[in-house]
Amino acid sequence: MAEVRYNHKEVEKKWRGNWQAKPINVNDGKKPKYYCLDMFPYPSGSGLHVGHWRGYVISDVWSRYKMLHGYYVIHPMGWDAFGLPAENYAIKTGVHPKISTASNVANIKRQIKEISAVYDWDMEVNTTDPEFYKWTQWIFVKMFKAGLAYEKEMPINWCPSCKTGLANEEVVNGCCERCHSVVTKKNLKQWMLKITAYADRLLDDLDKLDWPEKVKKMQTDWIGRSYGAEVDFKVEGTDDSITVYTTRPDTLYGATFMVLAPEHKMAKQLATDETRKAVDDYIYRASTRSNIDRMQDKEKTGVFTGSYAINPLNGAKVPIWLSDYVLADYGTGAIMCVPAHDDRDFEFAKKFDLPIIQVIAKDGKEIENMTEAYTEAAGTMINSGDWNGMESSVLKKEAPAMIEKMGFGRKTTNYKLRDWVFSRQRYWGEPIPIVHCPDCGCVPVPEDQLPLLLPEVEKYEPTGTGESPLAAIDEWVNTTCPCCGKPAKRETNTMPQWAGSSWYFLRYVDNKNDKELVSREKADKYLPVDMYIGGVEHAVLHLLYSRFYTKFLHDIGVIDFDEPFKKLFNQGMICKKPDDIEKYGTKAMKMSKSMGNVVSPDTLVNDYGCDSLRMYELFVGPPETDAEWDDRGIDGVRRFITRFWNLVHENAGKNVPETDECTKLQHKMVHDITERLESFSLNTVISGFMEYNNKFIELAKKQGGIDKKTLEIMVTLLAPFAPHVAEELWEVLGHDTSVFENNRWPEYDEDAMKDNEVEIAVQLNGKTKTVITIAADAAKDDVLAAGKAALGDKLTGSIIKEIYVPGKIVNIVAK
Repeated sequence: MAEVRYNHKEVEKKWRGNWQAKPINVNDGKKPKYYCLDMFPYPSGSGLHVGHWRGYVISDVWSRYKMLHGYYVIHPMGWDAFGLPAENYAIKTGVHPKISTASNVANIKRQIKEISAVYDWDMEVNTTDPEFYKWTQWIFVKMFKAGLAYEKEMPINWCPSCKTGLANEEVVNGCCERCHSVVTKKNLKQWMLKITAYADRLLDDLDKLDWPEKVKKMQTDWIGRSYGAEVDFKVEGTDDSITVYTTRPDTLYGATFMVLAPEHKMAKQLATDETRKAVDDYIYRASTRSNIDRMQDKEKTGVFTGSYAINPLNGAKVPIWLSDYVLADYGTGAIMCVPAHDDRDFEFAKKFDLPIIQVIAKDGKEIENMTEAYTEAAGTMINSGDWNGMESSVLKKEAPAMIEKMGFGRKTTNYKLRDWVFSRQRYWGEPIPIVHCPDCGCVPVPEDQLPLLLPEVEKYEPTGTGESPLAAIDEWVNTTCPCCGKPAKRETNTMPQWAGSSWYFLRYVDNKNDKELVSREKADKYLPVDMYIGGVEHAVLHLLYSRFYTKFLHDIGVIDFDEPFKKLFNQGMICKKPDDIEKYGTKAMKMSKSMGNVVSPDTLVNDYGCDSLRMYELFVGPPETDAEWDDRGIDGVRRFITRFWNLVHENAGKNVPETDECTKLQHKMVHDITERLESFSLNTVISGFMEYNNKFIELAKKQGGIDKKTLEIMVTLLAPFAPHVAEELWEVLGHDTSVFENNRWPEYDEDAMKDNEVEIAVQLNGKTKTVITIAADAAKDDVLAAGKAALGDKLTGSIIKEIYVPGKIVNIVAK
């Protein structure tokens, strides 16, 4: 057969056209569904880089793999186009966000289509489409009516660069997760979502999910449920009390000082004339720092208020301090400090020369000259009055009820999770559908009047005053109350980017429904998501919010499930060394335009082809870990595809019978590729293709060719990874339909994989002397006899011992 050169441009153009004319992933109503979803992108102006490609290739490989198992695969794509990223890009370029977002969507859509993923573009959604955000607003209205959306004035995280409030989850290491500016505090009236009402369900239901353990732990830690007691401490010389929350009420006798958050309502009134200036200065300094920074600081700071509280168990005076490691919104904003049994309290006590009293001791023996806190849970109570001699683990459980009975405390459960700050003082977002009426208060926009459209504006830059740019549009702001008809004003803050992304996966399957968010029929048939693929950076923000929304929509009867994503896979980042090494160093970092280390897929697709880039994206390393990008590695993948192409073309017209050796190798290949794919070891799948391709090339030389059945199996295995090449070679093998139509993923037979013969090393006194080939099922005595015969003249003296490790070695011990 004449050589047919592999021309990726011709092959890929041909098959993209064929797939467009005749889609290969068709819902015929007979196939079972499988919903495979990517985390949808926000339309960045810089377009996609090869790091984005990685996740999309992984999801497409998995989708095509499921198609070959007979599924109709729901595999949609859309755009997370509202919010700070799109607006910041518009401000930077001077182009209105509506125009720049549409342009960016068009460019990224072009790039995504070059991946040749089996996305169903009829399902496309865009969070800025009024027909989409109508339902985002509808969910808010439903939450408002259920008491889960409420307005509150509070100190919030404020980004001075983005000029908007941020949720705690959007602050990373004290900086805005988007622009990396240092976050400060600002008092603003905000819309809040009561996610805390779902804290227990969000925590307990993690057990139902097939998710990475690290993600489940991140959510567990963020929710932060703990059990303990609230204890009331009287303030000396007053009628006031300070309530603390503690998980260790059993250590109450060891509480030698108290620390309040600088924002605590009593912080200033506790100051004396001598301490007032120091207290005021400290409170101000704390107000400029984010909660994240305050919690992560190793160096503890504080100021003594000059006031004392009274320990309710023993009547001891307890000095009251302020320190920014205590947060106002955790527990009661006040803690009792037991330095003998808490590392943080021990460090604080040592720094400020405060008393340390040990109340738990191993074997009841007190430590002399403590140099560190005793933090073991087990021990015997000492220095604890009537509690002396009790086991601390027992007392820890009983103390809350005992304190409650004594009348100065009560059992309680606490959470680190805080209600979600839902307002943004920006233009580019969903208008919050609330009307403020002087008589009726906050009134939701009637559901039949949704969507409340975002008005057209020329000036969309943030004001920095705490108000959205919408506040300046009088004709939009001024309206009438839906309840009483009197003059009223619209809410001018907009929703955060997370509003649309918290439920978008539901809309894909019914994106043209103008009567319901999703019909119950389609929800029951196609939802929830079976496989969700995206970055671990969304472990707390997006995934937690999506779970909250799903549970709420389940509770009001929209859907019949309460978890959105059955299985989750987090792909690692593609990193690259910055171009400006003098400025950024030589370490490979996450791709970023500012770092100058972005690699666009466009040139690589043009030079090497989509299939080569798809496979190289997977070959660079385990898909769940970060990998360093090196363009040169794609050459090896391209060579493999060319060798495979040539193998099929050279043998397609031959009438070669299937040999036993070929059958055995065929089943081994199917086993290895399938096992690796199922475990998401996709980089080893690619290396496996290369290894088996080489073996079949050698076998073809040895036996004069490869049979058609084996070639068909090889092409089918490759199809999810390099679909254009696979389709072309499937046609070369005589098929007039797609490799994905009426074809199934190959199965393997373990018996057929077994070797008929094995090579055994023959040792004399532990040293290998020769190698023999025997039948795989040969009896032990026959193997030993063959081994001794193979040693021949080397075997002298008397045999002391004969050892056979089945399938591996024979060892004859002689003297």
